[in-house]
Amino acid sequence: MMYRHEKVKIHRQTGECVEAIAPIIVSASRSTDIPAFHSDWFFNRLKSGYCGWRNPFNQQESFVSFAKTRCVVFWSKNPAPLLDKLHLLKERDIHSYVQFTLNHYKAEGFEPAVPGLAQRIDTFKRLVDALGVGAVIWRYDPIILTDKLQIDDHLGRILAISDMLKGYCEKLVFSFADIAGYRKVQYNMNQCKVAYEDFTPEKKAQFAKGLQEINSTMGLELATCGEQIDLSSYGIEKNRCIDPNLIARLFHDDKKLMYWLGYDDMFGAPTTFPKDSGQRAACGCILSKDIGAYTTCGHGCLYCYANTTPALGKFGCERATSEPLRETLGNL
Repeated sequence: MMYRHEKVKIHRQTGECVEAIAPIIVSASRSTDIPAFHSDWFFNRLKSGYCGWRNPFNQQESFVSFAKTRCVVFWSKNPAPLLDKLHLLKERDIHSYVQFTLNHYKAEGFEPAVPGLAQRIDTFKRLVDALGVGAVIWRYDPIILTDKLQIDDHLGRILAISDMLKGYCEKLVFSFADIAGYRKVQYNMNQCKVAYEDFTPEKKAQFAKGLQEINSTMGLELATCGEQIDLSSYGIEKNRCIDPNLIARLFHDDKKLMYWLGYDDMFGAPTTFPKDSGQRAACGCILSKDIGAYTTCGHGCLYCYANTTPALGKFGCERATSEPLRETLGNL
């Protein structure tokens, strides 16, 4: 198993020769919605062979080469712009799957720039037609409680969405909103006078029990993302969003990728997979390289941890989108 990022030399568009990491798996992206707003930037950088990445904590810039990339995991609330570009990945023999956040917060106005539910359901189905069942994962994320939006409301919405996705979806991943953990999220919610409630362990268990009950109708695999609480007694596992088992199932014919993951023709699958040490303690993801930048998403979601404010996120998105050939997204 070669469970690490290799390093290679690249030539920047400035002509400078620099060192870059060459990840096998690229995550695009936990920091912004690349498919919705920056797909042109991503595929331009893929064509160039590399991109820049700026550390959000110390602002140090580094470089990411696509020379070894075998799989891209996309994260999006509106991946429709990917549909006419997926062939560009296939032409480079690069696999992909999509983490598709499909909430229904229209009445609350929590996601003001996200397309309507019917349009997103159509996008989900078209992506599944292109990539296959299992390669598009439904995320109902995060679950937010307010004085007007309670657990039964969420369960009703989940059941309705699952009915619309019947035959196209096999897994539901969710998380509970952690508003108290992000000061800027608290500020944005308070500015909009949202009377939010924190999820107690008791309310999390209540939701899990209700989800287990309606899943007798939905028939989905259930999992949490980044949650410490153990809900396995309700048939809910802890998810790996960058998931070696899913990758092996979808792309098992890719010998280079299987070798990197540790799969062996003689000895079979590894018994354990090292997690990505750069993620939260409760995250189960394996190693990947996340690209993208905070404050470059135009969805304007009130609960977003990646934008300082919805307005600043929209501004940063417009600035980044205006120069799709830039090396580093969000290098404003």
